[in-house]
Amino acid sequence: MACALALAALAAGPVAGAPSAVPSELVSAAREYRASLANLLPFREEAVTHARATLATRRQLAEDGLIARREAETAEQTLATAEAALAATHAEIAQAERMEAEAAATVVLASLPPAKPGALLVTPTLLRFHGLRDWTLAQVTSVERFFADRFHRALPVSALGQTPAHDRLGFDHRNALDVAVHPDSAEGQALMAWLRARGVSFLAFRGAVAGEATGAHVHIGEPSPRRAPQRAAAARPSVPGSTVPAP
Repeated sequence: MACALALAALAAGPVAGAPSAVPSELVSAAREYRASLANLLPFREEAVTHARATLATRRQLAEDGLIARREAETAEQTLATAEAALAATHAEIAQAERMEAEAAATVVLASLPPAKPGALLVTPTLLRFHGLRDWTLAQVTSVERFFADRFHRALPVSALGQTPAHDRLGFDHRNALDVAVHPDSAEGQALMAWLRARGVSFLAFRGAVAGEATGAHVHIGEPSPRRAPQRAAAARPSVPGSTVPAP
């Protein structure tokens, strides 16, 4: 389901001629989107449960020679589809939580003076470093190499460039990279130190609410400028195996 929320336009002015949402509106939109995904989740879970039960029944019937084996294979495909949809919804909820954290951060940043080059701003919910070098996605490989060498695992990228999330609410994320690490973790601290040493701008989010880690991540690059949002309605997903209509 191509639905996700937009990256908050932190401290950046709107693109000429494009409508600009105030921080409180961004927070409300982020929360509403996360709530809509939470409402969808039980239907996805029900679809998986139903598909598993159907598969077990058809496998037994196939073994007993009462139905063709291809009917069991079809049930396997239905289960795989339902499990993929459930995994995608969980991923979208995590994305929505990150967007909610960034939207909440706009309220904080809107009240602060512009960041000075080379300065690090620290608040209970976010950190912002205004770098001295230009950042492009061509540098992503160097970040991935550093992280893999240091922590022996792949960089946990949560958003690379523009995504449907940013299109939907109207933010330009084409030149930014989001990494799903908590800024206070060993990985987050090492990543931010590496970025600062190279003069690369970043925004690190501890969560939407002080003391809560939900939505924590590091946004590499300058704050995303606003542009006209897309208002296309999200499709109503079907829920395999359920008689309850999806919201």
